[in-house]
Amino acid sequence: MTANGMEWPEPVERVAAFLRDTGAEARIEELPTPTATAQAAADAVGCTLGQVVKSIVLMCDASPVVTLVPGDRKVDTGKVARLVGARRATVADPDEVEAATGFRPGAVAPFPLERVSVILVERTMLRHSAVWAGAGYESHLVSLAPPELVRLTRGRVEDVVLESR
Repeated sequence: MTANGMEWPEPVERVAAFLRDTGAEARIEELPTPTATAQAAADAVGCTLGQVVKSIVLMCDASPVVTLVPGDRKVDTGKVARLVGARRATVADPDEVEAATGFRPGAVAPFPLERVSVILVERTMLRHSAVWAGAGYESHLVSLAPPELVRLTRGRVEDVVLESR
């Protein structure tokens, strides 16, 4: 439920309940336009692309792994496969994303993810004072400090992005 008493979509309510239950220091914002891309999210909240958290679902052999990477970087599937001991890692298709996370592609929140046992957080995100992640619906984002993101996801901080050129 929002401050003005309006109902949020069910996936956002699920995220909000998780944040309340964990005593999280985070803020959900409803935006006037959809933010299904990292650039749209950055534009909507006025932050850098690197402060937007992309929740990328990979299928590592047959298991879903969520990688949280800055909006200005790309996940390195080879690094992820090695980190989780898989033969290969491929980007999940939309049905696999929803089955693994309970969220639609473009609106995946980094929590709660009961069906995902491994969450990898790109280490370079820790340099920011605040980041913005999906909150379960295309027009909702959550703002929080990177250490809080790591705590809430129980994520492993790793190097999971392609090297910049």
